[in-house]
Amino acid sequence: MTTPSLVVLGPGAIGGLVAALLEKAGHPVTVVGRPTSVAQVAAAGIAVESDRVGSWQVRPAAATEVSRGARVVVAVKAEGLAAAAAKVAAAEPVEVVSLLNGVEHLDVLRAAAPAAFVVGGTIAGEVLRTSVPGDGPLTVRHRGQLLRVAAPDGAQGLETVRALQDTAADVVVDGTQAEVLWRKLRFLAPMALLTSRGASSLGDALVRDPAATDGLLAEIAAVAMAEGVPTTGAELREILDGFPPTMRSSLQADVEAGNPGELDAIGGAVLRRGLAHGIACPALARTVAEIAEIAEIAARRR
Repeated sequence: MTTPSLVVLGPGAIGGLVAALLEKAGHPVTVVGRPTSVAQVAAAGIAVESDRVGSWQVRPAAATEVSRGARVVVAVKAEGLAAAAAKVAAAEPVEVVSLLNGVEHLDVLRAAAPAAFVVGGTIAGEVLRTSVPGDGPLTVRHRGQLLRVAAPDGAQGLETVRALQDTAADVVVDGTQAEVLWRKLRFLAPMALLTSRGASSLGDALVRDPAATDGLLAEIAAVAMAEGVPTTGAELREILDGFPPTMRSSLQADVEAGNPGELDAIGGAVLRRGLAHGIACPALARTVAEIAEIAEIAARRR
């Protein structure tokens, strides 16, 4: 019997790093993405520069479609979810592990692959795609020592997760599906929103307006608590204070380029879950609106 192929769908910063880690660990993958990215990977491979793992280059297979019956790691951004779901649906995979930010994408992927084992994982680390499309290898920069993949308890037996456990990333399989997604979203949301609103590093963003920051953290903590992850605003502040003060977010980069990026998948998702639980989030609503306006102004200037 042929072993299902391992596919990484979405060769951006996270997808590129995950594909390179799997190849380095002896698990051949096929990178699936848009034609320009596929051509770049096919011609020159993926190069990684990591503070934690070092530098290396791999030459994975590349394609524009997911092979039928594959095991798939979905690593697209929120704006690529619909296209990714269509590719997943056409392939009828046996396993799907998502590494998207937010919480609402899982229903989309489960609807696209009703016969597959679909779980939502998370990945934590500061990762940037630094190469220009079509110019040499697809290059990924991983900053710092944080590189952690989390998956829910039910994913322990998945071949995809076992392959990830062979890589240099810290892989933790623990908790319910909601716990895994909200453990990340509860700190990702304020980090991404604060850096994007202030157009600054995390350290500067945390001290710019203490009262507004405390209000935002308290609201996000309340929603996380309602979703089953006990959290306080003080705990979130402690988590954020533990990150490098120079840290910036990918949402910030998108907003500065005039693209709202994952603003709705991150901030909007927390707002919608708060509304569902009857939790007022005025500070969060103001912050999301301010960032949307910043992105719109940046877009007009392009």
